[in-house]
Amino acid sequence: MVNTACNTQPPHVRMGALAWKRCVGCGCKILDRFLLFALDGYWHCHCLKCSCCQAQLAEIGSSCFTKRGLILCKSDYIRLFGNSGACRACSKSIPANEMVMRAQGNVFHVKCFVCSVCQNQLVPGDRFHYVNGKLYCERDRPTASAHRNDHLDSLREHNISEQES
Repeated sequence: MVNTACNTQPPHVRMGALAWKRCVGCGCKILDRFLLFALDGYWHCHCLKCSCCQAQLAEIGSSCFTKRGLILCKSDYIRLFGNSGACRACSKSIPANEMVMRAQGNVFHVKCFVCSVCQNQLVPGDRFHYVNGKLYCERDRPTASAHRNDHLDSLREHNISEQES
């Protein structure tokens, strides 16, 4: 979406000590007092809009979402792309705006991220082990003999970090 009416000069035009930026949305110089940097480019505040509802993203928050070539506000992103997946523990869907815990590519509700032996909730900073699809706290981790006997080749130690889906 480049406005062809603006003259096409290099992205930065030097005028004294000030370097003018060009808007990714319209292609024109950004002469405004404020400009936005998003999606690897500079934007006029009025040009960075949600592809669905046309809301000016700077007016409704400090973040934007992009998927399949669309620039979206948070509510349209959730409406279009819905849930981010299912919890490995309970198999229920996880809304895209909910905090999650992750282990080896699997996603869990925060409340479902528990040791499979003692059922204690694992929190950010706890050490845990993820073996054959089961979570273990440090105290209940499978022993080396259980590892050999059960051929648990995927024993890995992790540090928990909370992530947004």
